[in-house]
Amino acid sequence: MLIRNAELEGGAICDVRIDREGIVAIGQIAACDGEPVFDGDGGLLLPGLHDHHIHVAALAAAQASVKCGPPEVNGPDDFAAALRTAGSGWLRATGYHESVAGLLDANALDRITVDRPVRVQHRSGRMWFFNSPGLDAILANRSAPPGLERVDGGYTGRLFDEDDWLRATLGSAPPAFAAIGTQLARSGVTGLTDMSPGNGPLIARHFAAERASGSLPQHVLLAGGFDLVDTATPDGISLGAAKLHLHEADLPPFDDVIAFIHRAHALGRVVAVHCATEVELIYTLAAFAEAGVAPGDRIEHASVTPDTALADIARLGLIVVTQPHFIFERGDIYRTDVESRDQPFLYRLRAFLDAGITLAAGSDAPFGSADPWMAMAAATSRRTRAGATIGPSEALTPERALDLYLRDPEKLGQRRRVAIGAPADLCLLDRPWASARSALSSDLVRATFIGGRLVFNRIDQPPAQRGGRVYPPA
Repeated sequence: MLIRNAELEGGAICDVRIDREGIVAIGQIAACDGEPVFDGDGGLLLPGLHDHHIHVAALAAAQASVKCGPPEVNGPDDFAAALRTAGSGWLRATGYHESVAGLLDANALDRITVDRPVRVQHRSGRMWFFNSPGLDAILANRSAPPGLERVDGGYTGRLFDEDDWLRATLGSAPPAFAAIGTQLARSGVTGLTDMSPGNGPLIARHFAAERASGSLPQHVLLAGGFDLVDTATPDGISLGAAKLHLHEADLPPFDDVIAFIHRAHALGRVVAVHCATEVELIYTLAAFAEAGVAPGDRIEHASVTPDTALADIARLGLIVVTQPHFIFERGDIYRTDVESRDQPFLYRLRAFLDAGITLAAGSDAPFGSADPWMAMAAATSRRTRAGATIGPSEALTPERALDLYLRDPEKLGQRRRVAIGAPADLCLLDRPWASARSALSSDLVRATFIGGRLVFNRIDQPPAQRGGRVYPPA
């Protein structure tokens, strides 16, 4: 295929030839007889965007669930109405935050509905709330796990960090990924790093099947536990980081964390550590200082990073993968719940780059929006949904915001470009960068190519003249 009349970064207008999943020529190129031609109309042609932190199975499940948190649901009445959705069997609700109706338990949910089993997931992804029928259902044939809260001899309906147990109890099979693949392609996303800590052989096989069927066209870097075998195969799935998910309220023994890092490095794997609080971050930095850092080791989220921790990240040579859009999506709650002295340290951006720290971005979907362009816009504005500003000095230029999604997923210190020999994983915008940079939105994406194949085309092109004959649109 020949992509004609596309702008490359830097402003040059060129033609780009794709052959056998790679870019083989760039310049002013005559179409070969019978070669499909896609007219770029002067729009910017980029490497495909990569989401460096996403939870695909959870995102697919969430899209089949009832939304019960901000911005869709913002108060007790809205929450009750959401849970009174008609139907029978399990009702699964996601995105809950205690600002809606307080910290839930079975009694609170029973006051809304006892006609069907209900489970509500907290926005953090670490907690489920069940009504009484839901509790009865999960305990009918299995003993309660340690994470099911018990007070005065009875279960409260709160389940903490027991997704594997819950999945086995409910007999849940991984959901289909076709809708997610389409959604991501529409945003120009050609690759993703799934960072779910529970990823193992079952989910690896599911990803492989979804890739093989064409349901998930994106390339996949699969992080997870040590039971993940090396899944690097031609089907587009590669083995990613060993993921360590810390919880401030129940930090593992320090020696266990050291052993985890040593084991990962001995297996040739990098380490990714979930750090959503300052305590988790300081604990992690101490562990890396003791165990040693391998190239590619990364901090996930870095939600609260004071200057002292930032300096330690730079000194240790760690990478940060963060979520710029959380300032927009959650910023108004942060302004209420986070102490004012800590607010300038929330989801920092420019400070990392100025310190020489490699920085990339991921959506954390479904716990945040999967739209990378919304995140880029948030990175440039640092504004909340209500229009307040948090940490304005952390704002990035549009170019640096875009760069967060163009890092090489397996070598985050390197930046991908449209070049001869590069993979034909491409995102074509509908306009030049000079105008696109001030209107960051997924609406800019005109076409997405993965492995040289057109997987999304927003605009139906008229027939193009190809090698002296008229052929149907590519």
